[in-house]
Amino acid sequence: MNLPIDLRSDTVSRPTEAMRQAMAAAEVGDDVFGEDPTVRLLEETTARLLGKEAALYIPSGHMGNEIALWVHGRPGREVIVEELSHVMCSEGGAPAALARVTLRPLPSKAGGLDPARVEAALVLDDDPHHAPTVLACVENTHNRHGGRIYPAAAMTELAARLGAHGIPLHLDGARVWNAAAALSAPPADLAGPADTVMVCYSKGLGAPVGSALAGPVAFIREAHRTRKLFGGGMRQAGILAAACLHALAHHRERLVDDHRRARRLADLVDLPEGASVLGGRPETNIVIWQLPTDRFDVVEIRRRLAAEAILMSDFGPGRLRAVTHLDVDDAGIERAGYVLNQVLAGIPARPVAAR
Repeated sequence: MNLPIDLRSDTVSRPTEAMRQAMAAAEVGDDVFGEDPTVRLLEETTARLLGKEAALYIPSGHMGNEIALWVHGRPGREVIVEELSHVMCSEGGAPAALARVTLRPLPSKAGGLDPARVEAALVLDDDPHHAPTVLACVENTHNRHGGRIYPAAAMTELAARLGAHGIPLHLDGARVWNAAAALSAPPADLAGPADTVMVCYSKGLGAPVGSALAGPVAFIREAHRTRKLFGGGMRQAGILAAACLHALAHHRERLVDDHRRARRLADLVDLPEGASVLGGRPETNIVIWQLPTDRFDVVEIRRRLAAEAILMSDFGPGRLRAVTHLDVDDAGIERAGYVLNQVLAGIPARPVAAR
């Protein structure tokens, strides 16, 4: 039986045979005691790639963002985020439940916070009625805006405006590897302006588990304590870290193949009247189609696609998402585009409700 063409997320990719061999051969120790040499090598390698002093291996990107909010923040303080960011929309209310901070969402055109707008929104007074701003977070690439890249120049300006008020900047860089590959830029160029950065190995890079949090040594020392507090301490984690090291060494350059396939998929689909690709032609590996909600039911579209072994996800009313990754080749993209066209052509108009 053939496996489905799974475009729900780049998290669904499976370890390659070479990655499995690296995992099997990994030298391990107890990471909670700081004795796993493969984890230490991964952390050192990641910090160097991102231009940071130190890094901490963690189970998930979600945990990395929440650790950052905990260490940077204080209960009753405010964190500025983009209104459709992962921290705002996809972390289960953890900022309030764990770090006990308030999120202030700001709108954007393509997922990138406008530096001037952020500075204008800062709460800097000592009025006890207000929650003082302690942090701003940006996401690069931005998931819900179709994998858009936040330009390094904007990040640099934002960091400077925040720094003038003593406020740090955190980068949710779950897919910053994709941004770097798309721009042919070192990851440090994109991570450099941020005080701290979270990166994932389990998305486009194809590792089975893991993310990292990087920043100054003192921050990472406190993050290590917080990882334990959140239950994220792992023991012989070198088996997992070996997969991440393999991914860093062998899977970063191939990310441009995923980007090319995302653009090809977008080009293959004959858009119905009133439909569009969110944000325009894909910059990285995410395609989100915005479909007229009066004529298309995304849940029904997903059901019909699944019946043909094509899996996609929905991102709210009228939004259908496909994410390319290393397990989907050119033939899979051609098949997905063909089937999606057939499904869209066969969806009848919604009946008009009786009045």
